[in-house]
Amino acid sequence: MATPLPKPRETGKVMTKIWKENGFVDGDTWVTETEERKAGEGEKAVLPLDAFLAAVAETNDVGLGVLIAPADDVKKLEPYLDRIALIAVAFPAFSDGRGFSHATLLRDRLGYAGELRAVGDVLIDQVPLMLRTGFDSFAVTNPVAQRRLAENCLTGVAQHYQPTARDSEVVGGFSWRRLGTSGA
Repeated sequence: MATPLPKPRETGKVMTKIWKENGFVDGDTWVTETEERKAGEGEKAVLPLDAFLAAVAETNDVGLGVLIAPADDVKKLEPYLDRIALIAVAFPAFSDGRGFSHATLLRDRLGYAGELRAVGDVLIDQVPLMLRTGFDSFAVTNPVAQRRLAENCLTGVAQHYQPTARDSEVVGGFSWRRLGTSGA
């Protein structure tokens, strides 16, 4: 059964919809702050890494949001991980895979347990691999990806040759070969 689409949030001319494994989310209050756009009443700010580091040094607030660009060093977040509710990892182009490395580092090595969101050029073909590396929400702007996710057309990956941030339920005959589970 298709998941009904929530009312989209317009960012410029691109409509962004937030998707999690159980469908599209209505009422997401996170706003990526830019010089043109600031979080308003009832919204929570997602700050670029440098702005986040400056802000976190001045306050003891928890429930913070940070945006990680491809060239950012996510290890700078380590002292603050217990105060971060959302880490948004930017995918400026479908061919830029550094966000996958950021997710793996955050989940596996640094132990981040909060929400990890892929933002930017999120395509339907990449979502199963993003789920495997630890992403649990997606800011989807691509109309084809939005439609296919709404129709529950998420394909799985049958064979995996690397470990994952999620435990595999079925293990193949080799320690390095894992059979995929539905949707991951």
